[in-house]
Amino acid sequence: MRRKIFPYLLLIPTYLVIILFIYMPAFDALYNSFFRVSVFGRRRIFVGLQNFLSLFTDKDYLYAVNFTLVYTGTTVVISIFLSFFLALLLDQKVPGSKIYRTLIFAPYAVSYAVAGALWGFLLNPVVGHVNYLMRILFGIQTHWLTTRPFAAYSLIFASIWKTLPFNVIFYLAALQSVPSEVMEASIIDGANSWKRVWKIIFPLVSPITFYLVIMSIISATFQSFAIIDVMTRGGPGIYTTNLVYKLYLDGFRFQKIGLASAENVILFVMMMIVTILYFTYGQRRVHYQ
Repeated sequence: MRRKIFPYLLLIPTYLVIILFIYMPAFDALYNSFFRVSVFGRRRIFVGLQNFLSLFTDKDYLYAVNFTLVYTGTTVVISIFLSFFLALLLDQKVPGSKIYRTLIFAPYAVSYAVAGALWGFLLNPVVGHVNYLMRILFGIQTHWLTTRPFAAYSLIFASIWKTLPFNVIFYLAALQSVPSEVMEASIIDGANSWKRVWKIIFPLVSPITFYLVIMSIISATFQSFAIIDVMTRGGPGIYTTNLVYKLYLDGFRFQKIGLASAENVILFVMMMIVTILYFTYGQRRVHYQ
């Protein structure tokens, strides 16, 4: 009897953390989404679905939805394919490959806030190294973080730089499991390098691609707050404001607790739908070794 109960006792701290920091805040957000909450006195007025209806008629929120789709889609697609090709290069047995791998993995060691601060300094129009090199090479100088469309380009580039090492690590591990017999047989059959990559290697590592796409979507959607807050603060105007940063603005800066709770619920539902659809239809095209 003790052996059966003891594992559950060890899981109690984990359950407490999950309940306190995941389930209770989620329930509180769902509850507050049906109310208009007054900051002074914490007065609650039940409004039903009015918060959700207000969001779908808010031009700023609809723009945040559009920017989130563009920002997330661009970041995920570029980071997946770029990390795959970098992993192919790092998998080659060439002198100095360990040094190259270390340099590629370095951005993974820093936080999103540090990554945003680093690229904010590099892209500074006065003392930034990027503008310094562009002025020497091309004679031009750009305000990367305060003008359109360069602010969005800067965020996408910084996000790709931050998430790239995570994808490369998994692709490198997946490439180690590709059977050498299959590659040798393809070479004997006369398949060139391009066909070997797209017809053999990429399908064989598709389970990792499937996993990385989900993780990259979650990362670009939920973990992009620090980079946006440090680099552009959602500007110029609301040009680089995504759903997470819009939630922060409404909930903490403008103190619209009910509206921010509704945004939280919508964001959760969107991610749940994406995950369910991908696991339902995406697995049918995934090749597992």
